[in-house]
Amino acid sequence: MRNFTSVHDVENLESLVKEALELKKDPLKYKGLGEGKTMGIIFLNPSLRTRLSTQKAAQNLGVSPIVMNFGSEGWKLEFEDGTVMDGNAAEHIKDAARVMGAYFDIIGLRSFPGLENRDDDYQDNILNQMIKYAGIPVVSLESAIRHPLQSFADVLTIEEHKTVKKPKVVLSWAPHPRALPQAVPNSFLEWMVAADYDVYATHPEGYELSEEFTKGVKIEYDQKKAFEGADFIYGKNWSSYHNYGKILTKDPSWTIDAEKMKLTNNGKFMHCLPVRRNVIVSDEVIDSENSLIIPQAANREYSAQMVIKKILESNF
Repeated sequence: MRNFTSVHDVENLESLVKEALELKKDPLKYKGLGEGKTMGIIFLNPSLRTRLSTQKAAQNLGVSPIVMNFGSEGWKLEFEDGTVMDGNAAEHIKDAARVMGAYFDIIGLRSFPGLENRDDDYQDNILNQMIKYAGIPVVSLESAIRHPLQSFADVLTIEEHKTVKKPKVVLSWAPHPRALPQAVPNSFLEWMVAADYDVYATHPEGYELSEEFTKGVKIEYDQKKAFEGADFIYGKNWSSYHNYGKILTKDPSWTIDAEKMKLTNNGKFMHCLPVRRNVIVSDEVIDSENSLIIPQAANREYSAQMVIKKILESNF
């Protein structure tokens, strides 16, 4: 593995999941693997779980993590080639990435979309420029269109809690006061299909995701019907893809509550966090015994550690 940006960088998902779950039993088993190596963990946008889990994952392997939050600590970056830099940006990504490539052995990068120009966002330009110019392995800590470490952790969580070989997994849109990216739902569906689950997405009309990410996914506009017999419910908001970045509705009837969960097959509730309680999901659901939000968050450490381990083994 050279870079980690999506499930398409994984050679064998089943094997990777098994290895990650074994690693979880003894996280310090490979403590010497990354000795003398440094990982730059670069955030252009806020984080809690991704920052802390990636730092710990690196340390578990003996890698020294260095975290930088560009929003408050770095120069404002320019990403367009050929730009006359007479505005607010003080440094071009070409220069910043090359410098970081000289300091680090691996880079982890988080960069959110602008939600203004779909074509620009879906080119994943910031992540791809870091890969192009840094010259070292790059791990996506969430990009404009995907969040692969989260989705890997989601697969680990489902594998640990499923009661049937091929569970019914439902991604459900839920309301939110702000316009959110499609990165988590895009990535979640991509990984669920790759894991060969029975995958559904339910959302109001107008919230269809890119067909690139819904191949093999059953679309159901009736939320309650989608919940019937489900083993896992993944709540998440996203803004419109076709009417890009727009909020089309804040319909509270889509909030995931206990009555809807009764339609499931004793279904487990999942969410990537942070979550707007009693907007996305009711307290009764998120605080129930069937809520997996904390196991999911815990597995972020092991998904990151497994990816860093694979990169170390492949490149050093």
